[in-house]
Amino acid sequence: MSSLPLYPRHKNPLLGKSERPLPREVAVIGAGNIGPDIAYYLKTSLPDSRLILVDVVEKQLKKAEERFKGYVQKSIDKKKMKPEKANSVLENILYTSDYSNLKNADLVIEAATEDLVIKKKIVAMIEDAVRDDTIITSNTSSIPAERIFNDAKIPSRTTITHFFGPAWRNPAVEVITWSGVDQNIVDYLRWMFCMTGKVPFVSADRLCFILNRVFENWCNDAVFLLDEEITTRMVDHVAQEFVAAGPFFVLNMTSGNLIIAKTNTQKAIEEGEHYKPANLMRSVDTWFALKPGEKEEVAPETAEKIRNRLLGVLFSQSFDIINKGIGTLEDLNLGCILGLGFRKGPFDIMKELGEEKVKNIISLFQQQRPGMPGIEGDYGKYQDFYRNILVDDIDGVKIITIRRPQFMNAISDEVNMEILNVLKEFESDPSVKGFVITGYGDRAFCAGAEIGKFPQVLGDFEASVQYSRDCSLLLRYLDSCSKPVVAAVNGMALGGGFELAMRCHKLVAAESAWFQLPEVTLGIVPGIGGLVVPYRRWPNASGTFHNMIRQAARLTAKEAFDLGIVSGLESDYYSLIQKAVQEVKELAGKPIPRIPDAPVEIAPLEPLENPMAGKLALSKEVVGIIDKAIKEAAAKPSFEEALETGYKASGEVVCTKDAREGITAFLEKRTPEFNK
Repeated sequence: MSSLPLYPRHKNPLLGKSERPLPREVAVIGAGNIGPDIAYYLKTSLPDSRLILVDVVEKQLKKAEERFKGYVQKSIDKKKMKPEKANSVLENILYTSDYSNLKNADLVIEAATEDLVIKKKIVAMIEDAVRDDTIITSNTSSIPAERIFNDAKIPSRTTITHFFGPAWRNPAVEVITWSGVDQNIVDYLRWMFCMTGKVPFVSADRLCFILNRVFENWCNDAVFLLDEEITTRMVDHVAQEFVAAGPFFVLNMTSGNLIIAKTNTQKAIEEGEHYKPANLMRSVDTWFALKPGEKEEVAPETAEKIRNRLLGVLFSQSFDIINKGIGTLEDLNLGCILGLGFRKGPFDIMKELGEEKVKNIISLFQQQRPGMPGIEGDYGKYQDFYRNILVDDIDGVKIITIRRPQFMNAISDEVNMEILNVLKEFESDPSVKGFVITGYGDRAFCAGAEIGKFPQVLGDFEASVQYSRDCSLLLRYLDSCSKPVVAAVNGMALGGGFELAMRCHKLVAAESAWFQLPEVTLGIVPGIGGLVVPYRRWPNASGTFHNMIRQAARLTAKEAFDLGIVSGLESDYYSLIQKAVQEVKELAGKPIPRIPDAPVEIAPLEPLENPMAGKLALSKEVVGIIDKAIKEAAAKPSFEEALETGYKASGEVVCTKDAREGITAFLEKRTPEFNK
């Protein structure tokens, strides 16, 4: 097991207060393969910063400059970047071979070739050029930090930050904790990466860290599979059940053969002969690979052989990482998805297969590959974690962070159940004052609810009504929870995300946050309380809610604050969480504000002749159902009856042609065309 705790403070990187600002001057050493991509990520996420790109080869620097221009032009062409930002990105960049230009850098990332001697030499040159408080990191996929930085003048400001390709787009980055680094540096890097759109994972200081242990052995065993019966294209075809691109396609793309051969040779020396690289890794330059999405005919029995071997090595390395304390269950699971392109995390695959099948696969694999790691102790420990949320503690308040950055923190049935389980676990704990629910990063609290099973209930009134009830289990628990729950809305709160926030006992928001109920643009309604709760909680804002529900109007945090929906506004994430914790403490031990259990007077619902959401013409039939439900729910004598009215409105809407058109258009990624 790792001797150093991976997360001694908070799992959510934004919960701590950063003593350093975002870097104003950054430098990357190495303009070869990944270096320019790391530099481009830094410049696009910090466009006003100064970037220094260092390389001893002038030709590499020229290529990097052209690469930057190409990336920017593609972004402009795809309308993902405005010309004014493009100018900022390309300005204030120095391409140089002179290390003395690093003297004012706040952060320097070494991204040279994967060679320990070269890296140590470069680190020494960096240290001679920079200030004593400059942070120095190395981008390496395998070499432990202790080996690179053990001779550093100030090791406490050094560590490894391992990026994944393409580094400017791939959100994953591993931050290594090791005996020589100051924990404040690790925490700062995690904060900085999260603030700039990355998802940092903390790894112990072991060969290959977390994700490369999976990737390199996945590829190595793919090569071991090759024989007269099994080809590279067959392996890639079967692998695409689990990943976006097969191992041989990725090996070609990354030129990874020699690196894996070198790294696995070192692992064989340090951890056992079973890690030795396949001989073909050193003798093949380019594989006959299958492009993502391409098909190859594979006999069922051959496919099963390939599948079991690939899953065997995936499970083996996953167990080993956990057994040795190299990474956490939740980081490994999400990291494989974000960093390596897996469709599902390894522990999600295990969960679907079931314990018996997993044990059979790992047993077969260990017979084929003697010495490879496997299950240690109780199998259940590998499934005992939250996949979609992080749980932290601040002064007796549980901070529940929805961490699904790949979906803008959208909720699902599984997310709801995880949050519900945390509430149930700690509600009776006298040491816990209450809860805060927030989102990961600074862009989204929650971008709504996943479409989930909704398409399955189209056209079925009773099934839809029951589905709305089932999706409301967490919300109904919040309605009666005996301890305060505060929503810290750190960014957009859309649809089901806003419905979740409004069921919390108080809301605080970042100044940049905003709210929207966009369901009507899909030909449906906010069916788990959105037609009811806002009117009962904030009847003075009923006119605003009319526009939000019927025409998908946006509500800014400032507007929500002025209407009394939000009780506090904060400028940054740290202050937002502190405000939410304060609200919990003020409510603790006092009567919890409940949603009124009585009829409510609302503003008149003026007929909409041609309902629009921006340029989108909406369904008159759906808007009519919404109007009717809002009026009826407001008049119901009890909150329970009002909720039922909302559920039934959802059931009524799904039986319309426009609901089917809206959902179909959403799934097909096109603009709906409503008939009525």
